[in-house]
Amino acid sequence: MPHYLLPVPDTGHCVALRAYATPGPTRASVVIGGALGVRQHFYAEFAHWLAEQGYRVTTFDYRGQGDSRQGPLREVRADLHDWARDYEAVIAHAKALSPGSPLFLLGHSLGAQLPGLLREPCKVDGLLCIAAGSGYWRDCTPTVQWAAPWFWHVLVPLATGACGYFPGRRLRKVGDIPAGVMLQWRRWCLHPRYSVGAEGEAAARSYAAIRFPVHALSIRDDELMTCHGTQQLIDFYANAPRCVERIAPEDVPTRHIGHFGFFRPAFAGSLWLRAAQVLAAWAAGN
Repeated sequence: MPHYLLPVPDTGHCVALRAYATPGPTRASVVIGGALGVRQHFYAEFAHWLAEQGYRVTTFDYRGQGDSRQGPLREVRADLHDWARDYEAVIAHAKALSPGSPLFLLGHSLGAQLPGLLREPCKVDGLLCIAAGSGYWRDCTPTVQWAAPWFWHVLVPLATGACGYFPGRRLRKVGDIPAGVMLQWRRWCLHPRYSVGAEGEAAARSYAAIRFPVHALSIRDDELMTCHGTQQLIDFYANAPRCVERIAPEDVPTRHIGHFGFFRPAFAGSLWLRAAQVLAAWAAGN
């Protein structure tokens, strides 16, 4: 698949893209927004499969991550608003390549949160959320809640201050993340209203400006996110048509799905097919 660097307007930064072309007519464009600390390569098999279903798919790495990383991570100046600008640049690029087709976002975790901060949501026709939620620590699973005080109040400030970025790979937590992103995400996760609360009225208005449909697939055995947390996030999109669909391992059937398992090729005939059905309904105007 073609991969190249896309300049992000007015920033001096580029993001790395990979494009997956459909072998036949394009039903719609799909931009996959990745989870925090997850490289776009993680979504490659799913993106290739989705392209075979008739969708022109684009994946990307946020600045400072994966193939978009330029120079030492401690020198990357980026926060979550900058990552939203990266997302916007990719959306605009994908829309320009197929201007007559609908454009949908498939957001995994953080990739379903950032669309609420888009400045031009009119380019988007739908958001399919995978294993996504508000991120506020009390909305997460009991295991996450137990570890949260130590993680947010001790590990993150100390490690980020010492290294100039969050060294998640060495700590086996999240991944290597730019300092600005990690410290802003910390503020989000410590606020009961997550991004909307931490960023104030401007963020609330931004989420409320979304009018495209939002459909969330909530994974029952997600080790990070609860259904309540998913509903909290979806309700930030207060003026959008929205719904949460609960999926349990026994529905597939399988023993475990979890926060990352949706993208395993073993689920091509079940979970992937369910996602494609949602996109197909939107592409048909339903």
